[in-house]
Amino acid sequence: MTKMAEETIPRRSETAIRRHELATFLRSRRERITPEQVGLPRGRRRRTPGLRREEVAQLSAVGVTWYTWLEQSRDIQVSVQVLDALARTLRLDAGERAHLFQLAASTDPTPAAECPSVTPALREMLRQLEPIPACIQNSRYDILAYNRTYARLLGDLDAVPPEDRNCLVLIHTNPDWRTAIVHLDESRRLMAAKLRASMGGHLGEPAWKMLINRLTTESPEFRENWDRYEVVAPRGKTKQFLNPYVGLLTLDHTDLWLNPDFGARVVTYVPVDGESRERLERLHALAVEREVV
Repeated sequence: MTKMAEETIPRRSETAIRRHELATFLRSRRERITPEQVGLPRGRRRRTPGLRREEVAQLSAVGVTWYTWLEQSRDIQVSVQVLDALARTLRLDAGERAHLFQLAASTDPTPAAECPSVTPALREMLRQLEPIPACIQNSRYDILAYNRTYARLLGDLDAVPPEDRNCLVLIHTNPDWRTAIVHLDESRRLMAAKLRASMGGHLGEPAWKMLINRLTTESPEFRENWDRYEVVAPRGKTKQFLNPYVGLLTLDHTDLWLNPDFGARVVTYVPVDGESRERLERLHALAVEREVV
């Protein structure tokens, strides 16, 4: 046997084992999700524990045959977009999601709990800005880091899974954010136009494709705004939030760019009047108190 053949056999064996583990993992997670959890009727003739394969395929917007092959350990390619859709359908937590991508030998492009580009100095800067709410976002609206006041600005950001900490996702799908933003329709339309402008430099990138796919799938409002094909350059704006803890806040939104290509930025919300400043101070005190508890 040649040396090349000797090296190929273990590699193929490892790939086969990985495919088998992926199939087993998907099947086990499919069987633990009840139809009621995903809004499907149980029916009287259901024998399969949990969801059927065709139901997972439908909810994930993939072909039934293709998903069946995946659970049969067939040698097929799996895109990160499909892995993301399966993770959401099967309601995987952060550890399970990471395991799914590892078994598929893929890198999860969604923002993680810790972003290496956010240095300790930047985190300390966010803390020093308090009680002014501040966060670090990228051009895709992923929230990479934030201070305690920002965490309570539109509800409880700490309770949101790291992979869901994206302003566009939250403004379209999170009840707390939708309630807290006073001019909701205008904000959604403007953010979609800004995202369209930013996306010009990221065409074809998996993380961007995943975000657009998720938003167009989950939000009719986003689909409508996205189809307008409006483009708006980044700019500051006065915003109003109906905070669940301290009431109405009127704040000036400013972007402080961290690099010259309009990528990562520090987002700040400065109060425009004394009443908003006093309420921000109370919100900050509340956030600190909860952190201590």
